[in-house]
Amino acid sequence: MTSTRARRSAFWIALLTALTALAACTPADRTTEGDRTRPAPAVTAALRTVERSTDRAESARVSSTTAMGSTLSMKADGTLAWRDGLTARLTITYTGGTTAETMRRLGTTSMEARYLPDAYYARMGDAFAKKTDGKHWLKYAYDDLKQLAGSTGADLANQMRGTAPHASVKLLLSSTDVRKVGEESVKGERTTHYSGTVRREGAGPQTVDIWVDDRNLLAKKVEKGQTATGQLTQTAYYSDYGVKSAVEKPPASDTADFKDLLKGSERP
Repeated sequence: MTSTRARRSAFWIALLTALTALAACTPADRTTEGDRTRPAPAVTAALRTVERSTDRAESARVSSTTAMGSTLSMKADGTLAWRDGLTARLTITYTGGTTAETMRRLGTTSMEARYLPDAYYARMGDAFAKKTDGKHWLKYAYDDLKQLAGSTGADLANQMRGTAPHASVKLLLSSTDVRKVGEESVKGERTTHYSGTVRREGAGPQTVDIWVDDRNLLAKKVEKGQTATGQLTQTAYYSDYGVKSAVEKPPASDTADFKDLLKGSERP
């Protein structure tokens, strides 16, 4: 491989690494059962009601922050919908860590992201467009991610498909020590706080906290755990359930496919 092709390949791999960094925040959903006491039936019943109510809402606004050791800090704002597979339209800003540095070198630290049932699209900056014949959007098909990034790509696809708020409630239902913490206020609204520990194969324990409003809808969630690069903390606020959330595929004429870009950089 010539030095030019090597640099191009390194560019696309760096971009893939940066945009898939969030996959490491949520390991594959394979919980392990321990010998701990089962949660109170009333808590389990309440959480199942929350899961059903939140699932039926079908869409919501979300505002979140994520920090993962020295690797990543980012914020995301937008809408999610989950009636027929996950769709979302978010503005993602990388605010710190090595991922933000990588994105800064690639020409942007803030982008629009669109999640569709079969692929993830990221609108990059002008520096990216100069490398892709003027195309501003980058497409990652989930099936391609599994082939290109192995287990990391598979985890990313699963994580993207599992970002609906009721997925966090389902995750907490797998905890054997989940409990009701008490009544608390979230942005001026009365909520009920639940907390539990999720233990996963091949990873340390992760705590999951959720706050539920009087309509049995998820208002806030916090997930914390330890990763190879440090402490993970992810906080999300949900509001405006039922909001209209139309997500369209970006124009094909303005979209570059990551798989094709990577193949092109490796040709003799």
